[in-house]
Amino acid sequence: WIRTAAKLPDDQALHMCALAYASDFSLLDSIMSRYGRTLFDGQAIAASLDHAMWFHRPFRADEWLLYSQDSPSAQNGRGLARGMIFKPDGTLVASVAQEGSVRERREKPKS
Repeated sequence: WIRTAAKLPDDQALHMCALAYASDFSLLDSIMSRYGRTLFDGQAIAASLDHAMWFHRPFRADEWLLYSQDSPSAQNGRGLARGMIFKPDGTLVASVAQEGSVRERREKPKS
């Protein structure tokens, strides 16, 4: 579940911008989990290769939204993540897709 910490003005473009920003925050974690990692374990590095978002219906980013995420495919250091964002009543308001790259962190050479 996500929402902005502060109430936003009644400008739909502002709500769309806020949700677009929030949509990128945790989406790569669904790819990392397919490799048995998390974004914060320090053992791997993940980077977004692309990020696309589609808005289907009006919503308020300052009200609770359910952000459902999964990764249907991850192999050879790359993965696909998908997200669907719903109002509490189950109405789909936005969809997200992201491709990510995952690499094992290398040990720094000792001098």
